[in-house]
Amino acid sequence: MSHQRQAEVRRHTQQVQDHEPDAASPSASNGGTVTNQLTAREEIEQIKKENLTGRQLRIARRLAQRSNLSPTSDLDAVRLLRRQGIDPFGKQDIGNVLTPVDADSEPGTGVALPATVRKTAVSDHKPQVIDDDSREREVRKIQRDLVKRRRKRLGILILKLACYVMLPSIIAGYYFYKVATPMYATYTEFVIQSADAPGVTGAAGLFSGSPLETVTDSITVQGYLTSRDAMLRLDEQPGFRQLFQDKSVDVLQRLDENATNEDAYKIYKKRVIIGFDPTEGVIKMEVVAPSPDASKAISQALISYAEEQVDQLTARLRGDQMTGAREIYEEAEAKMEAAYDEVARLQRQTATLDTAGENALIMGQIGELESQITSKQLELARLRANTRPNVTKVRVLEEEIQLLQGKVDEKRSDVSQGSGSNDSLVDINADLNKAQSKLLVRQQLVAAALQNLESARIEASRQTRYISRGVSPVTPDKATYPRAFENTLLAIIVFAGIYLMLSLTVSILKEQVTT
Repeated sequence: MSHQRQAEVRRHTQQVQDHEPDAASPSASNGGTVTNQLTAREEIEQIKKENLTGRQLRIARRLAQRSNLSPTSDLDAVRLLRRQGIDPFGKQDIGNVLTPVDADSEPGTGVALPATVRKTAVSDHKPQVIDDDSREREVRKIQRDLVKRRRKRLGILILKLACYVMLPSIIAGYYFYKVATPMYATYTEFVIQSADAPGVTGAAGLFSGSPLETVTDSITVQGYLTSRDAMLRLDEQPGFRQLFQDKSVDVLQRLDENATNEDAYKIYKKRVIIGFDPTEGVIKMEVVAPSPDASKAISQALISYAEEQVDQLTARLRGDQMTGAREIYEEAEAKMEAAYDEVARLQRQTATLDTAGENALIMGQIGELESQITSKQLELARLRANTRPNVTKVRVLEEEIQLLQGKVDEKRSDVSQGSGSNDSLVDINADLNKAQSKLLVRQQLVAAALQNLESARIEASRQTRYISRGVSPVTPDKATYPRAFENTLLAIIVFAGIYLMLSLTVSILKEQVTT
C-alpha cells in the first residue's frame, strides 16, 4: 500500500508540474475572464471532462475548506478554487493540504472529511535492494519455519491418533484377547416338510414338495424360536438365564442377578441367531453359550420346541377334519343299528322272518287246498252222474268240499285281513319292507360316511408337518467367539472413522466461524 501511495503522489506531482507552465503563460491570466463568462453547471461539465482522480478531487475539497470556501461537491471545489485564482493541483497547494492541521488552528474551517492522507510525510527514498545472500537467508528461514510447523502439526496429529484411535483400540484388543469369556457356538440346519399326498392333481399339486408349500410354517417357527416364550421355556429346562449370570462370564457379557426378562431377552437375541432362506426352505440356527454342553442342550431344546410348534400348526385342522368325519360316521352307524333293531322287532312281533317265504307258504297251502277241492268236486260230479248215486258219499264229499273251501277262505283272509289280533300278511310285509328299505339306506350312508372318514384321514395325514434335520447339533470342542483379531481390526476402523468425522466437523465449524 505504501508503494501505491508513493506512485499516486508522484503522479499528482507530475500533473502539477504540467500545470505550472500554463499558469505562467499569458493565456492563463485571461482564462479567468473566459471562465467567468460560463455558468457554474457548464464549468462543472468541463471539469468532468478532465477525468480527475478521486484523490485530486479530495485534495481540491480540502484546499477549498482551508480557503474558507463552501463547495457543494468536489467538482464545485475545483471550480471555486480556480475562480479564486488557486491551482488546486499546484505543488505548494498540495503540500499545504498534505500537511496535518495543528491542534491550535482555528476551528470552523469547514466540514471534516475522512482522513485519507498519511500522517507521516512521504519520503522520496528508494526501496531497499535485497541481494542474493539476504534472499537466500530469508528463504531458508521460511523453510525452517515451515518444517518446524509441519513437524509440530505432525506431532499433534500423532498425539491425537494415539489418544483417540490407538489407545481405545489397544483397550479393545486387550479385552478381546485377555478378558472376554470364550463362547461356544453350535450350528443346526433343519427343514419343515409335509407328507406326500397320493393322487394330488391340479393347482394343489403345483407346489407339492416345493419349499413354497411350507414357507409360512417355516416363518412361523422362526418367529416362535426368537420369541420371549421360547426364552422363558429355556429358563425352565436348560437354565438359559443362569448360564449368563455365572461369575465366570466377564462383566460386559454377564447378566445381572436382578435382570428383568427384557434384559435376558436382549442376551437371547444376541446368542440365538435363526435365519430362514425362502429359496431353499432351510432354517439355520446358531446357538452361542459359555459352555459346549450348554450350547448343544439349548440347540436340542429349541429343535424340540420347533417340532411341537410344527405339530400344533396343523393339529387343529387335522383334528377338525377327523372329528367331523368321525361324528358323521358314528351317527350313521347308530341309525343303521336302530334300523336293524326295528327290523328285528317287527320280525319278533309278527313271528315272521321272511314275508316272501310266508307268502309263498300260504299261497302253496291255498293251491294245495284248491287242488283237493277240485278233485273232490270231480269225484262228486262222477257220483252224481250215476243214476242212483250214493247219498252218503255225496253228502260226505259235499262236506269235505265245504270244509276245504272254508280253509281256502281262511288262508286268504290271513293274507289280506289277518285273524284276531294278528296283522295281515300284507301289512306285515309292508312294515318289514319299509324297515328293510330304511336299513338298506342306513347301510349305504354308513358306507359313505366310512369313505369320508378314510378321505379325511388321508387329508389329515397330508396336512401333517414334520422336521427333517439336515445338520444335527454337535458339541463344539473349540471356542468360536470372540474373534479377537477381526474384532480388534474392526475397533480400529470404527475409532478411526469416528475421529475422521469429528475432525472434519470441527474443521468445517472453524472455517464457518472465521469467515
